[in-house]
Amino acid sequence: TATAHLINSFHTPQGAKLAKEQVRVLGKFFSLSFLWGFFQWFFTAGENCGFSSFPTFGLRAYQYKFYFDFSATYVGVGMICPYIINISLLLGGILSWGLMWPLIETRKGDWFPSNVDSSSMNGLQAYKVFIAVAMILGDGLYNFCKVLSRTISGLSKQIRGRTSEEPPASPLTPRISYDDQRRTRFFLKDQIPSWFAGGGYVVIAAVSTAILPQMFDQLRWYYILVIYVFAPVLAFCNAYGAGLTDWSLASTYGKLAIFTIGAWAGSDHGGLLAGLAACGVMMNIVSTASDLTQDFKTGYLTLSSPRAMFVSQVIGTAMGCLVSPCVFWLFYKAFDDLGLPKSEYPAPFATVYRSMAKLGVEGVSSLPRDCLVLCYGFFGVAILINVVKDGLGNRWGRFIPLPMAMAIPFFLGPYFAIDMCVGSLVLFVWERLDAAKAEAFATAV
Repeated sequence: TATAHLINSFHTPQGAKLAKEQVRVLGKFFSLSFLWGFFQWFFTAGENCGFSSFPTFGLRAYQYKFYFDFSATYVGVGMICPYIINISLLLGGILSWGLMWPLIETRKGDWFPSNVDSSSMNGLQAYKVFIAVAMILGDGLYNFCKVLSRTISGLSKQIRGRTSEEPPASPLTPRISYDDQRRTRFFLKDQIPSWFAGGGYVVIAAVSTAILPQMFDQLRWYYILVIYVFAPVLAFCNAYGAGLTDWSLASTYGKLAIFTIGAWAGSDHGGLLAGLAACGVMMNIVSTASDLTQDFKTGYLTLSSPRAMFVSQVIGTAMGCLVSPCVFWLFYKAFDDLGLPKSEYPAPFATVYRSMAKLGVEGVSSLPRDCLVLCYGFFGVAILINVVKDGLGNRWGRFIPLPMAMAIPFFLGPYFAIDMCVGSLVLFVWERLDAAKAEAFATAV
């Protein structure tokens, strides 16, 4: 809806003027950010060197990842994200790296072996990853149940509304505006045929079932077939739920595939890779459903043809099939340590999802002492926080932190949260000084 209003505003004299100003601001701050990154490069001789590794709050704090790394990227992201997201990230960082990990470190030799590497899943790293996983799963499960209940409630109201007799029109009944009538008529005249949608899904399912097992030996053809049989129901739930709540739960459905397919395959038949590959398939299906529905809503509000929008999506997806692997290959060749925990690009969710797959295949017996107890505790805390947040309503609930955001610094560290909070502070001051300009240009900056 916001995107549609932005597009529509470009087609008014005032909107076009504002758009030009936004582009000018975008260019100016793009240049400043580029020059700042270029300047920092001259002072970076290697790993843990330069502005990005400056011990802002002292060396002891730096060891626990409390420092400002002068990243224009994270400051900018902080300006875009809502305040509560950034505060939640910082709270999660303080709770984990400020309190929990230093305390658990004192149990070295008792709770876990003292001679293991810091990145080993038999040591402190297991607590970092699996407690974060527990919080993410708790938050995801709560929101899944909430969205599912709203979806069922919304559907039942629609069905009851269709079956009940239409009430006689009265002067008090609100009439559909001319704009909405025109939008509906324009949107429905260019529908995509049902045979094309159904046939296309069957063809894609057949191609995936044939090709994916060739790419991943551990992935059996019947795993893919089962995913494609159940995916339409989950995709519908995700699309409908995202429309009601603006919350896509694609990652939750992906985790469901990890545990189901991973446990089905077992450790002897490559369950780890099978679970991760199945997660990718499931997430692509259900996330595409919600994304496409959002784009159709944008098309409806901007008087765009659904067919034209769908063709654009197909072209964009085809381009992505070429561009995305090239970009990945570029990163893969440029950085030898890509994806490793302490690298410039640590890919934190890769560690989380791999750990989920390992848990699904091997069970909980490989975890260090009391790790599972802490996981249960934080799983419950994540659900409790959500219950309190929803119970307080919009007025006070918006001040309650989000468990999903709190979980991310548990294994990544709080350094990027500090940058994002600086972005929030800049935006907060700007809004107090000139609210109109902040609203118009903050995103561009």
